[in-house]
Amino acid sequence: MPKQKTNSSAKKRFKLTGTGKVKRKHAFKSHILTKKSIKRKRALTQTGLVDPSDEPRIKGLLNL
Repeated sequence: MPKQKTNSSAKKRFKLTGTGKVKRKHAFKSHILTKKSIKRKRALTQTGLVDPSDEPRIKGLLNL
């Protein structure tokens, strides 16, 4: 059987934490920043965690 391939877009967007959770970045931080408050922009800079219901799908894309 051929090797399984990791999804290229997923490996660029997600990382695993030490406990096995999936880390992600927030959206809406790349452009049109003038109308967003400083507090909102600062909050979007932080990383977040993928919802537990979505974790199996992401881990499937990453072949974990």
